[in-house]
Amino acid sequence: MTALLPETTSLGRVHLVVPDLARSIRFYRDYIGLEVVEQQGGTAGFAARRDEAVLLRLREDRTRSQRPEGVVGLYHFAMLLPSRRDLGSLLLHLFEQQWPFQGFADHGVSEAAYLMDPDGNGIELYADKPRDEWQWSHGQIVMSTYALNVNALLRLVEDEAFPGIASGARIGHMHLHVSSIYAARNFYHDVIGFDITNASYPSAAFFAAGGYHHHLGANTWLRPENAGVKNAAGLVDWLLHVPDAAARDAIVRRAAAAGVPISDETEGPALRDQDGNTLIIAP
Repeated sequence: MTALLPETTSLGRVHLVVPDLARSIRFYRDYIGLEVVEQQGGTAGFAARRDEAVLLRLREDRTRSQRPEGVVGLYHFAMLLPSRRDLGSLLLHLFEQQWPFQGFADHGVSEAAYLMDPDGNGIELYADKPRDEWQWSHGQIVMSTYALNVNALLRLVEDEAFPGIASGARIGHMHLHVSSIYAARNFYHDVIGFDITNASYPSAAFFAAGGYHHHLGANTWLRPENAGVKNAAGLVDWLLHVPDAAARDAIVRRAAAAGVPISDETEGPALRDQDGNTLIIAP
């Protein structure tokens, strides 16, 4: 089957809504090491460096509450560091600042650490392993969850001052809680055009372009007791860079044919999945 998305497809900035912008700025600046490159009214934008693309945009809404676990929407957004050394540097800084982690994993394709921001928005910090070390089986990427050798990462940078998050850090993938894997496959594979890189889990699926392990994960690991929670912090939208006009037009045509809600935003057409998660298709 011919790929529907160009190999150079990549993710852009993530947009979150938070109840306390000042608190969130302190976290993403002082703990994660991003630079505030734009701030106006109740919004702020962050980049690894002032001359680099915005990775994260925050909007304040003081009516929002703490994000509970296991509700549809954001599971985590994942920041890809350029090297293991860069990942070790950021982890060491977070340990020194005594920020709590939810877990660590060696996924076979990457090394990763998991945490939450002050409002319960999930974050993955990771570094990819070389592509020639990735394993594929019957057309699916092999991703595992082994113990991560955190000490080996920390030893790469012991006694070094933290310089801020590494230049070149970017959004590597998104992971969403969804209400239906079947509906997620219909949207992200059939409409958006991602390849399905792993569908072996009964409650999760992974999607990518260009042979990457995954640009998107979707899971149904929901907490029924939290299903009724509304107006919490979380995802506003996220950006998918599709550097081919014909491919972008084809996405919009497939979306219209499938009855997907579409709106025009400054950065490009915005499409909403079955759970209201909004994806903007940008050059």
